[in-house]
Amino acid sequence: MADGYIVPFFISPLFVNFILPFVLVFTLIFAILQKTKLLGEEAKRANAIIGMVTGLLLIGFSGPRDLIVAMMPFMAVFAVMLLVFMLLFGFISGKKDGDVLNKGWKIVWIGILAVSFTVFLLMVTGYFWPLWDFIFKTNTGSAIIMNGILLALIIGAVVAVLSGEKKGS
Repeated sequence: MADGYIVPFFISPLFVNFILPFVLVFTLIFAILQKTKLLGEEAKRANAIIGMVTGLLLIGFSGPRDLIVAMMPFMAVFAVMLLVFMLLFGFISGKKDGDVLNKGWKIVWIGILAVSFTVFLLMVTGYFWPLWDFIFKTNTGSAIIMNGILLALIIGAVVAVLSGEKKGS
């Protein structure tokens, strides 16, 4: 490299464009074949060979490889978001002796968690205020929000009627 600058290996094009996609696809295919036992109980070598061939085929074709490389950062961010959501969900819905929250309150708290998490993600990504302006400052957005409220009321009424039938019968 010019001026003595060396690119760290983990951000080099070789690592990002070839090694990471190969390892990801190889691992996924191998794990799926192992879990489903598609080739039999003792087919670990065959599963590894199929995973390796699939991974090598992937890195041989630029279109699918570029798609996976473009999706990897989003996959990592989504995995972390899912982990945080599941941790918070576990705090709310966890079972323990002397649990004071009944099922209805757990659903309410999980709904609050889902809305809060969605608003947080919109804020972090910078989409909150454009969405807010679209919903509340345009005629189209106002119509969408009113239709959404009406739809939520209808769904709530249907759920209330259906859950009332189960308890009554």
